[in-house]
Amino acid sequence: MASIESVTLDVADPTAAQHFYTSAFGLDTQIRVRASEAPTTGFRGFTLALTVSRPADVDSLVDSAVEAGATPLKPATKSLWGYGGVVQAPDGAIWKVATSAKKDTGPATRKIDEIVLLLGVADIAASKRFYVEQGLALAKSFGRMYVEFAAGPGPVKLALYRRRALAKDLGVSPDGTGSHRLAIGGTAGPFTDLDGFAWEAASTVLAH
Repeated sequence: MASIESVTLDVADPTAAQHFYTSAFGLDTQIRVRASEAPTTGFRGFTLALTVSRPADVDSLVDSAVEAGATPLKPATKSLWGYGGVVQAPDGAIWKVATSAKKDTGPATRKIDEIVLLLGVADIAASKRFYVEQGLALAKSFGRMYVEFAAGPGPVKLALYRRRALAKDLGVSPDGTGSHRLAIGGTAGPFTDLDGFAWEAASTVLAH
C-alpha cells in the first residue's frame, strides 16, 4: 500500500519556519521545510489538519501558534462535528486544529493524534480514482464531497475535499495562482496529480 512518508513546505526562510512549527505545534520531524521563492498568490489549495483529543488541546495549539506569529483565520469554536480553529503560518501554509470532542475530559496535553494533509481538488471522483491507481487504499468516501485514504507507516494521512468547499471551511477565498509550495514524499512517487500537487520519491525530499 502506498503512503505518505513526509510533507515538505517550500518557504522563504527555512530557519524561521522550522522555529515556528516547533514553537507552535511541537512538530519537528513530521513536517519538513526547504528554501523556495516559487511565486504563489492566494489560496494554495491545501491545508494541514492536526487532530487532537479535546477542546483544551485545540485552544493550546491555536494560542501557541498565534503567539509564534500565525494569523488567526477562524477562531476556535464549537460546531456540529466538534471543536476547531484555523490559523495561517507566517510562511503562508494554512493549518486547522480540531477535535470531534465537544467537552474537555482533562487538561490540555498538546498531544497530536493525527496529521492529515487535506488537498482541495476540482473533481473528487477523478482524483479518488487517480490515487487508487497510484496504490493508495481508500479508508472513507463520501460521494463527491470527501475522501480519506488509509494511513501508512508515515506520520501523515491523505484526504481530498472539493477546493471551494475546503476554502470556505478555512475562511478564505478559493482563488489562488502559482505554486502550491508543497512537496509530498511517498512510496508512490514521483508524479504530479490532477490538480498539480507534486509527489516525490520519499528519499529525494530532504529538509534544509
